[in-house]
Amino acid sequence: YFLLANFSFLEIWYVTSTVPNMLANFLSDTKVISFSGCFLQFYFFFSLGSTECFFLALMAFDRYLAICQPLHYPTVMTARLCTHLVVSCWVLGFLWFFFPVILISQMSFCGSRIIDHFLCDTGPLLALTCRKAPVVQLVFSNLTLLPLIILFLFIMGSYALVLRAVLKVPSAAGRRKAFSTCGAHLSVVSLFYGSVMVMYGSQKSEHKAGIQKIVTLFYSVVTPLLNPIIYTLRN
Repeated sequence: YFLLANFSFLEIWYVTSTVPNMLANFLSDTKVISFSGCFLQFYFFFSLGSTECFFLALMAFDRYLAICQPLHYPTVMTARLCTHLVVSCWVLGFLWFFFPVILISQMSFCGSRIIDHFLCDTGPLLALTCRKAPVVQLVFSNLTLLPLIILFLFIMGSYALVLRAVLKVPSAAGRRKAFSTCGAHLSVVSLFYGSVMVMYGSQKSEHKAGIQKIVTLFYSVVTPLLNPIIYTLRN
């Protein structure tokens, strides 16, 4: 429950970083955000998103230990280790995009001041710079994709080992209990990573901007709303 409590706290802040300003813009005729406010939103949105990636991987590791190493679980996943891992997720998440966001904020912006998005995102911001910066965009894309791919493979590897262990359980009731333990977390992982994959899969689409707006709205608002419902249904 310590991991779930931290994950819930993270989801609250994830929604808070974008939704209040988004709602204010929907309800207002003057859709305005300051330069500093835009980059603060940009930083927190990506930092909290990367923190969520680390948390999902940590929760998969926790499920792996609980099911594959049940006798060792209490001695391995101690309160001290759990606290250290949670703190590491927060620190890594907030450091990962710190320098790239600072770098983009120091670029020169000219021409249009209209951000063609619901929130301050990489593509719409870089489109407003005076000069094209393919290197900056490449670095930011790689920094975004690197944890996504590595942590997704880690999660899938953990659940492959869990599945192998569950299939060895002799009783059907035991297998159902093990699957129900992992089902909620797998649903959350599928929602988050599924929307992100659609986002990056639409890069070459003719309707790229429209698709990315819908997908961003989904994983920044809908997914955090569905996550507590998924865990509640499991209980």
